[in-house]
Amino acid sequence: MAIVKYEFKPGVNKDNTNYSNEFGWFDSNLVRFKKGLPEKIGGWAKYITAAFLGKCRALHQWVNLNGTSILGLGTTFKYYIARGDEFVDITPIRKTNTGTVSFAASNGSSTITVTDSGNHDAQVNDFVTFSGVDSDGLGGNITQAVLQQNYQIVSITSTTVYTITAKDTLGNTVTANSSDTNTAGGSVVAAYEVNVGLDATVIGTGWSTDSWGSGTWGSTSPLSAINQLRIWTHDNFGEDLIINPRAGSIYYYDESNTNTRAVELSGKAGANKVPTKALQVIVSEKDRHLIVLGADPLDNTGTRTGIIDPMLVAFSDQENALEFEALSTNTAGSLRISSGAVIIGGIRAREETLIFTDSAMFSMQFIGPPFTFGVNMVNEGIGCIGPKAMVNVAGGVYWMDYTGFYFYNGTVQPIPCSVQDYVFDDFNSAEPYKTFAFSTQEFNEVGWFYCSANSAEIDRYVVFNYLEQVWSVGQLQRHAWLDAGINNKPLATGTDSTNYLYEHEVGNDDDGSAMANVFIESSDFDIADGEEFSFLRRIIPDIKFNGSAGSGQGVKYILKNRDFNASSLTTSETKSVLDSTTKIDVRVRARQLAFRIEGDDTATGVGWRLGATRFDLNKSGKR
Repeated sequence: MAIVKYEFKPGVNKDNTNYSNEFGWFDSNLVRFKKGLPEKIGGWAKYITAAFLGKCRALHQWVNLNGTSILGLGTTFKYYIARGDEFVDITPIRKTNTGTVSFAASNGSSTITVTDSGNHDAQVNDFVTFSGVDSDGLGGNITQAVLQQNYQIVSITSTTVYTITAKDTLGNTVTANSSDTNTAGGSVVAAYEVNVGLDATVIGTGWSTDSWGSGTWGSTSPLSAINQLRIWTHDNFGEDLIINPRAGSIYYYDESNTNTRAVELSGKAGANKVPTKALQVIVSEKDRHLIVLGADPLDNTGTRTGIIDPMLVAFSDQENALEFEALSTNTAGSLRISSGAVIIGGIRAREETLIFTDSAMFSMQFIGPPFTFGVNMVNEGIGCIGPKAMVNVAGGVYWMDYTGFYFYNGTVQPIPCSVQDYVFDDFNSAEPYKTFAFSTQEFNEVGWFYCSANSAEIDRYVVFNYLEQVWSVGQLQRHAWLDAGINNKPLATGTDSTNYLYEHEVGNDDDGSAMANVFIESSDFDIADGEEFSFLRRIIPDIKFNGSAGSGQGVKYILKNRDFNASSLTTSETKSVLDSTTKIDVRVRARQLAFRIEGDDTATGVGWRLGATRFDLNKSGKR
């Protein structure tokens, strides 16, 4: 045979066998498809150099009336507003006790025992800020400056006693000495932030899911913010921000007063019958109603019960997020979703809000007085796998359920997926709520980050190019994603070991280091359906290097072979290919071959796009 050009089919197909997907791609990592050709994805770098506390699973960006871009981040521990190169803590205060707090320290120990006779109602990892400490602190190393900080609770002994670890203003541990015998005076103020959330999905509730000492032995607990995976939802109402930790209270942040924390919406002046609990908050697009999914209902006296109804949707009066009483003079009201057991989540779409339960999807549309909103079931039998597992792009809404991937642009359509078995056969069904959808519209992509079967945290992603109708897969740890829009490039949070905000699609590297484990590998291919052995002696590469490093960029071409489908692939040749390489001389004889391109794990500034590779492949007998 002469030299033959091989153009591999675009997209990764892992659901067929290696051999049945001949001249296709079987596996990939950190590679996308653009115009049918595989290329290395763009790099990422820290957007803000400071770190935040907790895993951030929610991002929201908006612009205030002065034209300033503002970014909100909800983590397992805190809620932040990003300003400049720092994160401003606006986490709401749950409770403030004054004059009931005292401290005790032991010589040689950094553990401080805090006694609050007013009851703390806290749990381990909650945060508290102290003020009003006597000027001499505890009398020794534990000074006023040491105590008057934001602390994370280390352990809880009772409803009135807990411990913290003393630190200086730089975060370094401080050890008490023999002079630390005071209690800090009788005017100490303890401001307790809202309870932190779980970092694991809990299906159902029960023992150990509430704060210390709550409930009775063996009792169950209703849905609450502390017995759920901490997922924040947020939306701007004008230039201000409304935030809600799933199954928790609803809070309001006044953007015009940047030095304050968010406050409970139901406690604001003028608030009337505002839900005190919610699964999610959304502001409708044109008519400007605050929509509360999974709100707590009103009792017979017209008071909110404080217990979530997981299928109730409440909505405020138009242009007034504080008015939820349904009157003939306003457009406030409520309705119940008819199919399913719990509202999983909702998303704003074109002139409608889509609401997903565990087994159905509904369209909620503004129809005006007297009913305000109409709700129609769009589909029954398909729900959504998690509160963040849906994404809206220009063409419609994409989401993930336990049964596959779906698309809606007026009707529900399943998306044919060439990696579906690969995803769902190795999916951690105990952590579905960590799954989140994302988009990179610059490259016509939607995707989902998820936990593989043996991982309790996100470690994989699957991407669908909706323009070219092809799939790719890979491994990357991210907890939240915000597509380019107000910001020129996508923003994302991760990883497990570092809580940073990253800007994606910038450069070619992993935050200044080489991007590791970049590859794409073909399915098996042969000559004459394997009737003859193939002998490969030369490869003419067609690859475009477009990284920032300029000349000298390179990748590895790897050839694998086997004689039968059930045999394992054996690596027979590994060759470096530079931007100056014209051909590669090899010697490989086998019935079936596979072709793999790997990035250089040590080189920075490398970007590449594969073209049509030519193989000098000849018949070499039948045995």
